[in-house]
Amino acid sequence: MNIEFSDKDRAFQKEVRTWLESAWPTDMREKAGKSALGKLSKEDLVAWQKRLAEKGWAATNWPKEYGGAAFSPTESYIFDLERARVGAPGVVPFGITMVAPVIMKFGTEAQKAKFLPAILNSDVWFCQGYSEPGSGSDLASLKTKAEDMGDHYLVNGTKTWTTMAQYADWMFCLVRTSNEDIRQKGISFILLDMKTPGISVKPIVTLDAPADGYQEINTVYFEDVKVPKENLVGEEGKGWTCAKYLLEFERGNAYSPGLKGAMQHIKTLAETEIDGSGLPYSQQSAFSSRFSDVEVQILSLEYTELRILGALSAGQNVGPESSMLKTRGTELQQAVTELALEVAGDYALPLDQSTPADGDNFSPIGVEGHNGVAQEYFNTRKVSIYAGSNEIQRNIMSKLVLGL
Repeated sequence: MNIEFSDKDRAFQKEVRTWLESAWPTDMREKAGKSALGKLSKEDLVAWQKRLAEKGWAATNWPKEYGGAAFSPTESYIFDLERARVGAPGVVPFGITMVAPVIMKFGTEAQKAKFLPAILNSDVWFCQGYSEPGSGSDLASLKTKAEDMGDHYLVNGTKTWTTMAQYADWMFCLVRTSNEDIRQKGISFILLDMKTPGISVKPIVTLDAPADGYQEINTVYFEDVKVPKENLVGEEGKGWTCAKYLLEFERGNAYSPGLKGAMQHIKTLAETEIDGSGLPYSQQSAFSSRFSDVEVQILSLEYTELRILGALSAGQNVGPESSMLKTRGTELQQAVTELALEVAGDYALPLDQSTPADGDNFSPIGVEGHNGVAQEYFNTRKVSIYAGSNEIQRNIMSKLVLGL
């Protein structure tokens, strides 16, 4: 198997690297570099995504007919690699990466015309309405109901763990439109305007919440919410097909570029941070052994991703192999935060603000690289649960990949 980049790929890599050096704003670069979380505001992310859109690189996975970059799988990988190298964020996935491909495949022409340009330019932000209290990995048990009222649906129910719902303009949502003997048959995929009367968003305060009140996830309540029939994507009762299609995009990401960037960050800190023995962590055999073990596992993941890239380049779909990437990638994300926590040591104890806001008159505790390490550690506990828990992913792999 040839995993070397071609001359064309290398030229593209040089183009991306050169563009990022000038386009990735200094103020955002400094803000992202001040903490392990690299927390950016919605305004920061919108500004960055608009800059990507101006270059034509916001929607790397979209076809050109919809304004996308139509990157090859290898180009997408290179782009992520170079972006992670300088600490620039990817796009917020809910619109560009997740719901847009569903609209392209299952949506009406009117839906495509209304939503795709706005998503591409970050004029409209989506959030995801999948999980419910009691319906997480067993998503088909969802109970949020959409009652057919003729020209509209009347939606009642609850969605939870909804990331960035407080910022979202729209939600793509799975609802139950009928009760069938097979639960998946009664589920539909709809789009909801978050300004519609009857929708309320309540924050979920998590263990990693800093003093500045930053909030990531929410519970969303629907009480007699009117949703026009024109906001149904695909056929009524066949939303499960849309949901499975979307999850391939949510799970089929390349993890190694970001993981390699994080490991380089930890390596730099380990070379300068001194523990109680008077030696830097990089010279401690126990830490070096753990670091090297994670590094080798990331390299193994990278080669697996490159192998899958080869299949994608040949026109094959990721399919259930995306479960393998999701499982191994999230486990290594957690392992990397554990290494960072070890290097931070006592400096990780205070749940400090990850990035001081303008006008704050406090200094980070420890070096800037330790700021937010504990928050990142706690926050990353979730990655092996969302998008289908890793236990569920192993069931998928055993059945669809291994044929057990």
